[in-house]
Amino acid sequence: MPAPMTLDVEKLRNDTPGCGEVLHFNNAGSSLMPEPVLRATVGHLELEARIGGYEAAAREQEALERVYGATARMLGCAADEVAVIENATRAWDMAFYSIPFEAGDRILSAQAEYASNYIAYLQVARKTGAVVEPVPSDEHGQISIPALRDMIDERVKLIAITHVPTNGGLVNPAKEVGEVAREADCLYLLDACQSAGQMPLDVGEIGCDMLSATGRKYLRGPRGTGFLYVRREVLEHLEPPFLDLHAAEWTASDRFEIRPDARRFENWETNFAGKVGLGVAVDYALDIGLEAIRDRVYALAESLRISLTDIPGVAVRDIGKERCGIVTFTAEGRSAGEIKDVLAARAINVSVAPPASTLLDSEARNLGEMVRASVHYFNTDQEIERFCATLDEVVRGS
Repeated sequence: MPAPMTLDVEKLRNDTPGCGEVLHFNNAGSSLMPEPVLRATVGHLELEARIGGYEAAAREQEALERVYGATARMLGCAADEVAVIENATRAWDMAFYSIPFEAGDRILSAQAEYASNYIAYLQVARKTGAVVEPVPSDEHGQISIPALRDMIDERVKLIAITHVPTNGGLVNPAKEVGEVAREADCLYLLDACQSAGQMPLDVGEIGCDMLSATGRKYLRGPRGTGFLYVRREVLEHLEPPFLDLHAAEWTASDRFEIRPDARRFENWETNFAGKVGLGVAVDYALDIGLEAIRDRVYALAESLRISLTDIPGVAVRDIGKERCGIVTFTAEGRSAGEIKDVLAARAINVSVAPPASTLLDSEARNLGEMVRASVHYFNTDQEIERFCATLDEVVRGS
């Protein structure tokens, strides 16, 4: 097995202005932008202010197109299979709501599915008569592949899972799910909101038909950016839930034609500065290497889990055969919100994972609110030590 690639962490931290301001363990919420992404995003906004928005877009067309090629390289797909959309939720919605569900169609998902996605399943089921069914988890807490196979029949229209759920550190076996979907000849939608930028994603290897993600998390791009991959072979069978003059062409008084590529899922007005920044962010991650990013993030997270177990009263709540950069925990006598606020006052950023965000998983594991600490490659062992020392003080009431 090859040795893990090493990163120039000092350079990466020097590239990251926020490292001088905060200890940032909220990268699964919104990571710190590196300087090149910040410059590109702000630079486009400044250009808009100087010459006008339309004019800036025309001048910077190459930079705006960069994101499609960069994202395609990251995902192992063609550029015309990529749409850039204002956030991951809307990207996911555009894919999901384009599927023509009918009464009796089955939607299979995972126990740790994210609330926004599951609410959409329930809404479509209510409107169409489709049925939503969670697949049981295995002994590791991830979606059970044998159980998934047992649930397959001719009525399964969609398998849709979250690759890295919002809580618990879990990485679902996306490739194995893809193998089942291909065998069953049903659609497969992968929510990669928290895996994009944290680990390699090859849509051909995964076998998904659609994949949605955001820019603001592990890709370290601007907020208000996201993207959607749609496999070319299924594009013509998916009509977006709404269209405009960018997604389609008005060809006659009573006719229109939807554009043939994935940009049918976009709309005309968008965050142009964010789009420029997202392209730079994807290239930045590719230049570092997604395997190297994954190896460092996983190692830091495991180090954090081990250190947390040494703090009296703290319980790590992570599950999964493969665990990523998200670390969730609870502390006796302290609420998650209280811990978050006290740490924030000391320039340490974490977030809170409420039960409603992954309701089925929370109920199955009897979980309340948890603290979510999510590390990235620019974090350090020294930050982990400082974090745990501070948390220890907070838990003891010092």
